[in-house]
Amino acid sequence: MIDRVQLAHLPTPLEELPRLSAHLGGPRLMIKRDDLTGLGPGGNKTRKLEFLAADALRQGCRMLVSTGALQSNHCRQVAAAAARLGLKCTLVLAGQPPQHLQGNLLLDHLSGAHVVFVPPARRDEILQQVFDQAAVAGERPYLIPYGGSNALGALGYTFAMQELLQQARPPDWIVFATSSGGTQAGLLLGAHRSGFTGKILGISVDKSAAELQPVVSEVAQAGAALLNESWAPASQEILIETAFCQAGYGNLQPAEGEAIRLFARLEGILLDPVYTGRAAAGLIELIHKGQFQATETVLFWHTGGTPALFAEPYSSALAA
Repeated sequence: MIDRVQLAHLPTPLEELPRLSAHLGGPRLMIKRDDLTGLGPGGNKTRKLEFLAADALRQGCRMLVSTGALQSNHCRQVAAAAARLGLKCTLVLAGQPPQHLQGNLLLDHLSGAHVVFVPPARRDEILQQVFDQAAVAGERPYLIPYGGSNALGALGYTFAMQELLQQARPPDWIVFATSSGGTQAGLLLGAHRSGFTGKILGISVDKSAAELQPVVSEVAQAGAALLNESWAPASQEILIETAFCQAGYGNLQPAEGEAIRLFARLEGILLDPVYTGRAAAGLIELIHKGQFQATETVLFWHTGGTPALFAEPYSSALAA
């Protein structure tokens, strides 16, 4: 039996997007609200942390250590999980310390995390150093990988797929932001276990399909092994759209700003400027290009990240 600790508010809501659907003149649109998982304040990584943090507790660890970008949604949720469970937390973040704490960084601080700022090129090297130093000091650290994207973390989305299918009829498409690959791997494994036959399309925010596909396949296969299954997704099942990530990670583009405004003004739903904003811009463009049939149902899986809206340079760009 795989350990799990309750951190998320589940099931997350499944909602129609009638005004956005009508505005785009496209398929029926729905949204899965994993921005409302509730932990500091929500996002897709909380599902993964239910398994990762449980493993840390099982091993008697007293500190969570992880890494990401300055405005990392993942690290913000790691910090909140550590606070909830009475653990210490150290975050290794790639970039220079800002003059003012904003967005996710502010929430890291409020959750009591110790933050180490590092040059992006040395992030993984220094992460290992920080972990080793904590171990030598007797802190009993537990290393959570980038994005929580390993086999254990991916189980969060294996069971999320089952949750979705208990809420409504299966959609024809599931569209979401993909980067570290764990969410996509978990959804594919969940689809396999539940018999879901729709298409699962990741909109890459930063990586090429050649980079992501083997990662997704490996994590999905390893996740299946944890459940005592021998399975790996076929290459044609790992759908990754890379046309919208050419600007690079975290570089807000006009189409992304427009997608954020549309969701806010038509449905009262806030997206984030790095992941869901880019995925929504991709979704909208694919609708305009006729990717989906008018009779199909397309589910946009909101993976969270809203606090980044309130950090520079995003807040200024979106207010313009």
